[in-house]
Amino acid sequence: MKAIRYVLIAIVALVVLAVAAIAIAMAVIDPNAYKPKIESIVEDKTNLDLDLAGDIGWSFIPLGLELNDVEASLDGDRFIALKRLVAQVDFWSLVALEPQVSTFVLDGLDANLSINEQGEGNWTRIMPEATNGDTSQDKQEVASESEPAPGAEASSEALNFNVDNIQISNAQVHYSDLRTGQKVTLEDFTVGASDITLGSEFPLEISFRIETAQPQFAVDGSIEARLAANQALNDFSVSGLQAEFKMNGEPFGDKSVTAKMSGSAKANLENETATLSDFTASLANLTLNTNLNVKGFGSKPTLKGKLAITEFSLKELLENMGQPTIQTADEAVLQAISFSTDIAGPAGKPALSDLVIKLDDTTFNGSGSYNLENGGIVFDLQGDKLDADRYLPPKVEGAETADEAPSQTAGSGPEGDLLPLETLRGLLLDIDFGLSELVVSNLTINEIKASTTASKGLLKVDEFSGKLYEGSFGANATIDASSDTPKWSINSDVSNVQTLPLLADVAEITMLSGGANLKVNVTTSGNRISVLRDKADGQISFNLAEGEFRNMNLTRMACQGIALANQDELTTDDWGDTTPFNDMHGTLEINGNTFNNTDLVAALAGMRLEGQGSVDMKKTLVDYELGLRIVGEIHRDNACRVTEYVEDVVIPVECRGDFSAGAASLCSFDGSRFRDTLKTIAKNAAKIKAKEEVDRAKAKVEEKVDKEKERAKEKVREKLEEKLDGENGEKLKDKLKGLFK
Repeated sequence: MKAIRYVLIAIVALVVLAVAAIAIAMAVIDPNAYKPKIESIVEDKTNLDLDLAGDIGWSFIPLGLELNDVEASLDGDRFIALKRLVAQVDFWSLVALEPQVSTFVLDGLDANLSINEQGEGNWTRIMPEATNGDTSQDKQEVASESEPAPGAEASSEALNFNVDNIQISNAQVHYSDLRTGQKVTLEDFTVGASDITLGSEFPLEISFRIETAQPQFAVDGSIEARLAANQALNDFSVSGLQAEFKMNGEPFGDKSVTAKMSGSAKANLENETATLSDFTASLANLTLNTNLNVKGFGSKPTLKGKLAITEFSLKELLENMGQPTIQTADEAVLQAISFSTDIAGPAGKPALSDLVIKLDDTTFNGSGSYNLENGGIVFDLQGDKLDADRYLPPKVEGAETADEAPSQTAGSGPEGDLLPLETLRGLLLDIDFGLSELVVSNLTINEIKASTTASKGLLKVDEFSGKLYEGSFGANATIDASSDTPKWSINSDVSNVQTLPLLADVAEITMLSGGANLKVNVTTSGNRISVLRDKADGQISFNLAEGEFRNMNLTRMACQGIALANQDELTTDDWGDTTPFNDMHGTLEINGNTFNNTDLVAALAGMRLEGQGSVDMKKTLVDYELGLRIVGEIHRDNACRVTEYVEDVVIPVECRGDFSAGAASLCSFDGSRFRDTLKTIAKNAAKIKAKEEVDRAKAKVEEKVDKEKERAKEKVREKLEEKLDGENGEKLKDKLKGLFK
C-alpha cells in the first residue's frame, strides 16, 4: 500500500512540476520576441508577407493565445487582416482528454478575394509553385497523413467537445471578378454562440450584410435559433428559428423587401430522415407554410406532409417588390390567390393530393405527381368558372389606331420561336384539365375537357372538347417537335354552333346567323406564327342548315337586276337588312393564309345562291363572286316580276373588301358582270320570240288544213246526196249525217 501511495504522490508531484514549469515558462518567455521569426517562416513557406503589428499574448489558465493587428499581403495587396484573435482552451479539460474551448473571439477579420481576367483566384497563389521533387515529397507526406493512426479505427469513443463562448464580430469579405465586373461584399458579419455542448441545445445568433454590384443589391440578414447535434455528429436539430432578410436594390426597383423564416427542423444523416415542423417562409405579403417529412437523401426520397400558400394579392406583391403592376381589364382580379395540397407518394415519386388552387373567384381541385427518375409529370386539374377576359389588359381609347402601327412594322423586327424545342423534347406529361365555364375574348365555352400527353418531343392533345352557343366542338392536335422544324396536325368537328352570337362575341361581326357544322383538317410546319400560317394546308367543310345573312339584302340586289331586265324601276322602299337561306354549304381549301372556295351553294326564297372566291386571312380581305340564280318568284314589287325572260338567269353580286370592317358595305350588285346576264336574257327573249313565231306559223298551217278538211267533207257529202234519192235514199241520208259533223 505504501508503494502505491508513493507512486501516486510521485505522479502528482510530476504533474505539479510540469504545470509549474509551463507556468514559469509562459511567465518568463515573451512570445513577441519571436514575431520576426514567425514572419520569416511564413514568408519562406508561402507567398504571403506577414505583419504581426500587434502584441501576442498567452495565458495558462485558461490555456490561450491572443493575436492583435495581424495582416498578410499577397503580391503587394492586402489579402487578409484581423484586429484581434483570442483562443482559449480549459487546461484541465485537455488533461482529462475532454477538450473544452473557453473562449473564441475573432474581431475585425478583413479578407480580399479576387479572380483575374484569366480566371485565376488570388488564393491559389498563396503557396509557391512546387518543383518536381517537392511534389513527390508532398505526395508522400499526404499519403502518410492519409494513413490512419494505429488504433484509430478501433477507437469508437464519441467526442466530448464543449465551447463556452464564440464571438465573431466586424468581419468582412470582399470578392471581385475582373472577367464579369461583379463585386460582392460581406460585411458586418457577426456570430454569437455560447454553451456549445454536443447532445444539448445551444443558442446561435448571426447577422450580416451582403452587397453586389451587378445588379446593385443589398441584404441585411439576422438569424436566431437554437441548435443541437449529437456526439456522433449525425443527428442535428434547429428549433425556434427566426430569420429576417431585408433586401433592396435594382431587382426590387430600389424598394425594400423583407423575407422571413421561422419554424423547426431535424435531420438524421444515418437514417436519412429530415423533418420541417411548422415551417413558415414569407416574402413581402406572400407566405408559405409547411410540415414535411423526408425519408431518403438519395435520388428517390419519400415525402409526406402538407404545403400551403395563404391567400395573397399578386398585384400587391409586385408593388411591394418594386415590379411593374399588371394592368387588367378588371382591377379586382389577382387580389385573392391561394394554394394548398397534401404531399405523399412512393419513393422517388412525390404526389400531390387534395390540391386546391384559388384564383380570385375561381377554384381548381385536383391531384398530381412527379417522377424524379424520368421527370414524368401527371396532373388532373378541374376548375369551375373562369372569366379570362377580366385578366386581359384594359382597352384604351384610340388603341385601334395605336395597334395598327406596330402591326405594320412587326416584320421589321426578329420574330421569336413559338416553342422551346429542347424543353419540349424532354417533357414527359400526362395532363387532364377541365373547366365548367370559360369566358375568353367574349367567347363563352362550357364543359371544357382537355387531355394532353407528351413524350420524346411528341405532344398530343388527345381531346379538347366543350359546348358553346347551343352547339358543341371536339378537336385533337399533334405537334411533332423531334426535328428543328416541328410538324403540326389539327382536326376539329363543330356541331350546330350558332354563328351569330359566336362571331359577334369574338370579332364583333354580325353578318351571318345559323347553326354551323364544320369539319377542319389542317397540317402545317414551323416554329413561328408567320411560318405556320404560310405553310398551312388543309380543308374546312361547312354547312348551315338554316340561317340568314345580316346587314345585307340579296333579294334587293337580285330585284335590281330583274328591274333592269324588265326595263322598269323598283318602287319598294322597305327591303329589310337580312336574307334568310336554307342549307348553305361549301368547302374551303386552305393554302397558306388564303382560303379558296369554289362550291358555295345556298337556297334562298325564289333564288339559289352560287359562288366562288377567296379569303386572305393575313390581310383580312375577301374577294367573292356570287350569283343569284332566279328559280321562282322572289318579291311582290312589280318591277321584280319574274318573267320567262329572267327565269333561271343569274343576277351577279360581288363581295370584296376588308371583312374586319363589317359586312354593310362588303357586298353589292355587280354591274360589270350584269352585261353577261343581259346577254342571257336577250338569248332567252330571242328563243321565246322564235318559239312564238313557230307557234303562229304552226297555227296557220293547222287552220288551213282544217278548212281543207271541211271543204273535202262537204264535197263528199254533196256527191253522196246526189246519188241517193227516194225513200231508201232519205233513210240512208239520215244515217250518214253524223259522219260529216
